[in-house]
Amino acid sequence: MRVLGVDPGLTRCGVGVVEGVAGRPLTMVGVGVVRTPADAELGQRLVAIERGIEAWLDEHRPEFVAVERVFSQHNVRTVMGTAQASAVAMLCAARRGIPVALHTPSEVKAAVTGSGRADKAQVGAMVTRLLRLAEPPKPADAADALALAICHIWRAPAQNRLQQAVAQHALKGPIR
Repeated sequence: MRVLGVDPGLTRCGVGVVEGVAGRPLTMVGVGVVRTPADAELGQRLVAIERGIEAWLDEHRPEFVAVERVFSQHNVRTVMGTAQASAVAMLCAARRGIPVALHTPSEVKAAVTGSGRADKAQVGAMVTRLLRLAEPPKPADAADALALAICHIWRAPAQNRLQQAVAQHALKGPIR
């Protein structure tokens, strides 16, 4: 399974591609950040993010895209920018028919470190260890994107089984 993880942001949008299956060693295929100037017009920033993500999709051909689920923060302006960058990533994937999964920050932290309250340094250290890298990817947005991809690879088999069970139950009709 090849997954593009996207840690959305208007100034720095982390992207990372991981390949592998649950229970086996994983491989980093690529990692980086799509950057936009903070003083650029919003529409132009979103176009730059779209072009960057499209380039990653063209180059790495992922089977899935995992995006960090936007959650409410105290700063509404920050959450709006994150949501807009997230929507661009989902649009790029949907346009190509690539399934998109959303994972909360605490789900990603728990999957990678064992604690949903882990800090960025712990996430970076575990991503480094899990992918057998010489050093943590920098900036943290890049490491977070890899963590999203790892989380999806590990969670997807269980999520797929759950979705199949729900679908089968729905076919049987309501319980009387």
